[in-house]
Amino acid sequence: MTIRDYPTTEPGAVPDPEVAAMLAVLDAGFPDVAAMSAADARAAIFARRAAPQRLPDLPSVDDVIIDGPGGALTVRVYRPHADGPPRPVIVFAHGGGFVFCDLDSHDEFCRSMAVGVGAVVVAVDYRLAPEHPGPAAHDDMLAAVRWAAEHIATYGGDPARIALAGDSAGGNLAATVALAVRDGNPPVAAQILLYPVIDDDFDTESYRRFGTGHYNTTRAMRWYWQQYAPHGTDDVRLVPTRAETLAGVAPAVVVTAELDPPCSAGDAYAARLEADGVPVRHRRYDGLFHGFLTIPSLAATQSARTEIWAMIRETLGLD
Repeated sequence: MTIRDYPTTEPGAVPDPEVAAMLAVLDAGFPDVAAMSAADARAAIFARRAAPQRLPDLPSVDDVIIDGPGGALTVRVYRPHADGPPRPVIVFAHGGGFVFCDLDSHDEFCRSMAVGVGAVVVAVDYRLAPEHPGPAAHDDMLAAVRWAAEHIATYGGDPARIALAGDSAGGNLAATVALAVRDGNPPVAAQILLYPVIDDDFDTESYRRFGTGHYNTTRAMRWYWQQYAPHGTDDVRLVPTRAETLAGVAPAVVVTAELDPPCSAGDAYAARLEADGVPVRHRRYDGLFHGFLTIPSLAATQSARTEIWAMIRETLGLD
């Protein structure tokens, strides 16, 4: 069964004043990454970030080094409860165009998700492109999921209730790994795709309408894909729509943002999941833009997070 819960605002409506002001600042100030080297783009993005506040406070947050396919791989384990019964687990891949961001860039989001859902969150510091082109990031995410299945009980997590999650490029990794483990090795209870970068089709309606002037641009998206997939995107480990069928993958929560160039692809992926018999909860946020969930100062973000935590809880059988 698919649950689509679209807002009542008309598509293309002017965002509320707070959102419009934030979007204008982001659009004017975000670096033109497509004109930079990957190293310079990372430095420019890092310079814009505030120091992590390590909030909300949690009983424990542990950086753990595990064996990854490319060597040592760091995961950060967030525990929302000091004791009690085993909690569901969310293995999370951060966004950043496959090129930048890290555990600290999404620390507040992971903490808030752990609290809001009541889950143990495992954030993955996967290898970045172009130094490590795809499917390196996919392989790291898969390794982290398999580590969680074997070891997360030590951290109060339930290995029988593991969800995959990611925002933007991380949503791509969650979707591709969901395909890789649909044989049940390991079993996965859900996939949570937050404005996911599903494919490299730049001719969709949302790319045509919102490819400029809305912070995330078509120019930048083309560059990200060039860094991540320099030899093409025919591999299902890079683009989940390359799969002949999506049947048998984990139930999905798909969140998209109207003003985001990849929005149409995310909406279409939710529809294809449904067509292939996968239970889906799909929510498109009209009037909002790519990356809004990691801007906690926005009132719209706090409202959306509350709704999304509830969808995740329902999908994991917590409500």
